[in-house]
Amino acid sequence: VQLVESGGGTVQVGGSLRLSCAASGSSFSFSNYCVGWFRQAPGKEREGVARVDRSGTSIYADSVKGRFTISEDNAETTLYLQMNSLKAEDAAMYYCAASPRSSCPSSSLWYYGMDYRGKGTLVTVSS
Repeated sequence: VQLVESGGGTVQVGGSLRLSCAASGSSFSFSNYCVGWFRQAPGKEREGVARVDRSGTSIYADSVKGRFTISEDNAETTLYLQMNSLKAEDAAMYYCAASPRSSCPSSSLWYYGMDYRGKGTLVTVSS
């Protein structure tokens, strides 16, 4: 399974971006995986942003609730992260990650336990 993120860039405070994560691999479908987005800013700890757990429930970090939305396309091969009302503190490298539903990590540090992750896309927020 390969995950490739795109859609990062520079946006002003209050602006929006939509990140994409394209998945490839034999018969891949996001419906068979738990998926998520996490981020890491320079000098800071990795932070889980949003995920869809094995039951299909979307879970968001408190810092992005009401502003970010995780979704996937109908073909279930592209994962999205719609980011609205961006703040300076949202600036980071954003990564998508996935694990088969049979091995979804369930802890609050789920982003350390995912089987697959992309190389990231950089989001810069200017004031």
